[in-house]
Amino acid sequence: MASERPLLAPPPFSDLPGPIPEPPIRLDPTSPSHRPTPSFSLDPPDPFRRPLTGTSDRLSVSTRERELADIDARIIYLNDLRRTNDRAGFAGNSIRTAKYSILTFLPRNLFEQFHRLAYVYFLAIAVLNQLPQLAVFGRGASLLPLAFVLFVTALKDAYEDFRRHRSDRLENNRTVHTLNESGQFVPKRWKDLKVGEVIRVSSSETLPADMVLLATSDPTGVAYVQTINLDGETNLKTRYARQETLSKMPQNGTIDGVIRCERPNRNIYGFHANLEINGKRVSLGPANIVLRGCELKNTAWAVGVVVYAGKETKVMLNSSGAPSKRSRLESHMNGETLILSAMLVTLCLVVSILNGIWLVVHKSELTDMQYFRLKDYSTGVTKNYNYYGVAMTVFIIFLMAVIVFQIMIPISLYISMELVRLGQAYFMTRDSNLYDESSKSSFNCRALNINEDLGQIKYVFSDKTGTLTENKMEFQCATIRGVDYSASTGSLYGVDAGYSVVGKVFILFFLFGLILKVTKAPKKLLIGHSIDY
Repeated sequence: MASERPLLAPPPFSDLPGPIPEPPIRLDPTSPSHRPTPSFSLDPPDPFRRPLTGTSDRLSVSTRERELADIDARIIYLNDLRRTNDRAGFAGNSIRTAKYSILTFLPRNLFEQFHRLAYVYFLAIAVLNQLPQLAVFGRGASLLPLAFVLFVTALKDAYEDFRRHRSDRLENNRTVHTLNESGQFVPKRWKDLKVGEVIRVSSSETLPADMVLLATSDPTGVAYVQTINLDGETNLKTRYARQETLSKMPQNGTIDGVIRCERPNRNIYGFHANLEINGKRVSLGPANIVLRGCELKNTAWAVGVVVYAGKETKVMLNSSGAPSKRSRLESHMNGETLILSAMLVTLCLVVSILNGIWLVVHKSELTDMQYFRLKDYSTGVTKNYNYYGVAMTVFIIFLMAVIVFQIMIPISLYISMELVRLGQAYFMTRDSNLYDESSKSSFNCRALNINEDLGQIKYVFSDKTGTLTENKMEFQCATIRGVDYSASTGSLYGVDAGYSVVGKVFILFFLFGLILKVTKAPKKLLIGHSIDY
């Protein structure tokens, strides 16, 4: 009979490093997530943390499980894609952050551009100029400026969205190892992942979907993840696999188990689910799930089952999509456009009213005036040229005045702004002074329509000094039992200190406590036998 191996430990891979030696670990079977508890502790016990042994706690757990069963819970069969997806039709793992498609680009882009009040004004002027009675300028000449500025803006927006499409394509075509029917982990593209698949993620790899941990390279099921893409924090967080899954072994590439979890939601700090395996039901919480976008750290590999994929992952649900960003200058220009429009209407009203007064005074002379005459004297036939009555003529004069005075809101300003933004973006991306040698990256202008907002900062909020000190904290001095150890007095182990054996013991205690109080985890290097932190 074949020898057994831990649950979901990948088939023998010679390139996987062995587990890092750990201190003795005592597992608390009453803990809801079976978190490993060290056999020693320098901190006082937490009075608010207690095992789920009381009656109220058991009722709370049973209530949560009943809620998952009663409410239409999300049912996932481990590594059984047909039963999981055919009935429920869960979303695939392909994501899309681009704003436009080939069919929707023209209408959506024009709709967004006409949020600028000046563009609506210029469009109205161009339409009025197409009427024969109001044709002050050439019909084509009135359309060219507006068409040009719309074309330049659309070209800029199309380039930005093309970069989003390219980024989506690169993201969707990344690969991850999934468990197939023969029990082997084979590469698969991210966009082809389905809910219920068992995947393996190696160290320094990014999670392709929200997954529940089943096993890790650590024998206690601990995994370290970095959530900087989710909450901006650089410190490592611990996630755990349940002890019930660590000892489970896949048979013929299949895993028997059912996960019932809550429907997709935006809460990245909460997760409510339970797992049925080997006839037992165990609860799952936020400590047992790793979200898409997290990066596996200090852990050789981790195996888990996908519970949320694609647009249903928590990071995508919290993503509002690509917004239509507008600079403060542009918002200010909309207000100025309203003021200029009011002045323009007032001026045109004055002109049209004065014209109406003139028509009433000279009503008897209109027949002989060349512009308003009623008869074509070359043929002797009565013909009304441009006089439609006082009211209608005044209205036509008002519209003609709007066309004549349209220069009060210059369209050339918007054309110049778009061209200047393109030029600024080009020079910023080509500036050698903005090149970072450490990361080998240059300046990247992601939004071309908010260049003028760069540097317009009034307030800076900082929650900790690490933001201002680049997360670099250098040890300067310490006082141990009344003795000052600073740069001027030498090192802690210096001969000049002349300290007793008992004093050196306190120094060791101080250093030991200093090490334990920081949020650092040891990492075994692949090359050599040293340990990095």
